[in-house]
Amino acid sequence: MDRLDILESRSVYILREAYACARPLAMLWSIGKDSNVVLWLARKAFFGKVPFPAVQLDTGMELDEVYAYRDQYTKEWDLDLIVIDCPPESEMDPSLPPMTRAAARKSAGLANLLKDGGYKGIFVGIRRDEEATRAKERVFSPRATDGAWEFRDQPAEFWDQFTTDAPENAHLRIHPLLHWTEIDIWRYSQRENIPINPLYFSQDGKRYRSLGEKNITAPIDSDASTIDEIIEELETTQEPERAGRLMDTEAEDSFERLRTAGYM
Repeated sequence: MDRLDILESRSVYILREAYACARPLAMLWSIGKDSNVVLWLARKAFFGKVPFPAVQLDTGMELDEVYAYRDQYTKEWDLDLIVIDCPPESEMDPSLPPMTRAAARKSAGLANLLKDGGYKGIFVGIRRDEEATRAKERVFSPRATDGAWEFRDQPAEFWDQFTTDAPENAHLRIHPLLHWTEIDIWRYSQRENIPINPLYFSQDGKRYRSLGEKNITAPIDSDASTIDEIIEELETTQEPERAGRLMDTEAEDSFERLRTAGYM
């Protein structure tokens, strides 16, 4: 088995373990490269049919290509899609910086999903290498019903022995890609021929490295117009993956405050 086979096998194990232990389940689908890989893996794990809903937390500010991708592959992959309209920015914590406050709308949308849906497990397509706060995550991470995360009080996970019981009045945030890297995502997407949103490829010297809402995300300078060129670029760049996420530069603790309050 090569590295991609090992990564795939471990992720499929996590998906099946969660399905056996933590139902009802849902999966957050941002329509970005990582959550698309989670959906692809779920289709493999469950023989072509994803047995839980895919949830888009919609602020109404997603890029047009994101909505187009969602609509096309919801039909092609026969997904049970739930679209949650996130609460307005005026209802967010006024002490947050402006763009961080805009991003917090998704946390509030997720809290509403959990309150109304009674889910015991939520799949999320995050990776430890993406951002320092995410490096503190567990594969099966217990969260309060409102999504609050106490990162100092997480269960130990040795040799793929996971704590799969959700505490009372809580749920599990489940991360099938936590052990992957950004380059792994691209190599696997290339090998599996997973459809790629065109926003990831260079147009007029710019491309999106990470997809977020259009009011708080910007493209990066790049001439990479194929997956091979993206991989080559990632092998040498010193820029962080979230360089285009404008909220990350507002305040030193902006992202950690969001994560502690339930952000994905």
